Amino acid sequence: MLLCGLVACGPKSPPANPESAASAAPQRGSIEVIARLEEIPEGAIFKRDLYDYATVLKYRVMKANRGALTNDVIFVGQYNPFKPRSEAADKRVPDVGGNVKQFRAGDVHRLSLEAPIEDHFMGGIVNKYFGQTTGPIYWAVWTDAAK
Repeated sequence: MLLCGLVACGPKSPPANPESAASAAPQRGSIEVIARLEEIPEGAIFKRDLYDYATVLKYRVMKANRGALTNDVIFVGQYNPFKPRSEAADKRVPDVGGNVKQFRAGDVHRLSLEAPIEDHFMGGIVNKYFGQTTGPIYWAVWTDAAK
């Protein structure tokens, strides 16, 4: 019991570097980009209390910080997109997050990604771009507003 008290009083970890992608994001995802959210298709984001889903959003990559991409336009699945990223994680999908509160076309995000989405999420996907995409659909592990 005393050991637990000593550990709890030990030195705190240094704060995350605000210049690093999404603070925790550099340790997540195999790809990291800064990208502009090009558009949000009508009906792609909706609130359903009893239904968790991912929706595919179109981004234009401005800078690739880590990993390889084949296109400058990418399609990214965001889990429960009607929730702020800090509240999107749940028991089913615990490893998503970020500081974006709402998705708006034109906003620039710092994204940590995995690909393809099917290897990382098995659930409902709203993809208004079905049949129009080339390349993989990426899974957003972390989404922060870019500075």
